[in-house]
Amino acid sequence: MIRTALLMLAMMMAVPGQPSVAAEADKSVDADVNLTPQELVEKEARKACKVDICKALHSKGASGDVACHVIKSWRKEQLVKLVGKLKVTWPYDGAQCSMDLSVKRDDLARAITEPKVEIEFQKHTVTCTIASEKKGATDFKFDLTPKVTFENGKATKAHANWGKIEAPTLIKSAMWTATAADNTVNLLSSTIVTEVNDFVSRRCDEVKDQWAVQH
Repeated sequence: MIRTALLMLAMMMAVPGQPSVAAEADKSVDADVNLTPQELVEKEARKACKVDICKALHSKGASGDVACHVIKSWRKEQLVKLVGKLKVTWPYDGAQCSMDLSVKRDDLARAITEPKVEIEFQKHTVTCTIASEKKGATDFKFDLTPKVTFENGKATKAHANWGKIEAPTLIKSAMWTATAADNTVNLLSSTIVTEVNDFVSRRCDEVKDQWAVQH
């Protein structure tokens, strides 16, 4: 469903209305729309985490893990585009998703500095709620253990490594079909690679005045 923890990292730091580099090429799920008040609040809440991650990627001397609670709302049209990449449909409303992001600074530094390195990030659990005026709230969650290969500071390959899914039967069935296919043939690899590289470069440049002065 919602990309990988690494892709979640990149996309949850992204902003609908500011399409990624991938958007021009493959019509990113981040539609060119105005942010709602709720989306603006979520964007501001993610900013400190974005700065901390970019500092770990591009600065020296920092220690400890990057840890933050990340929340992002997804509009129905965004989810339709996203799950379409996994060859399934999304007949539900929009969703709000969150996760406790934890990444070792050493791993982020290695991703940028080593000529070639494969980094397997720790398991992350993403929790989502679908709000519906007719049916009320529907909750589901899923695990991811992303693995990304970097060469000369850029992502070149990626695997979501989907894990346990807890969801109502209909949602779980659709997610299991999609994630099983992705685990087997890696349907989201190119999307993950594009979004990670966009985050490392352009999106970090957006907050460079904040992480660069924190050396």
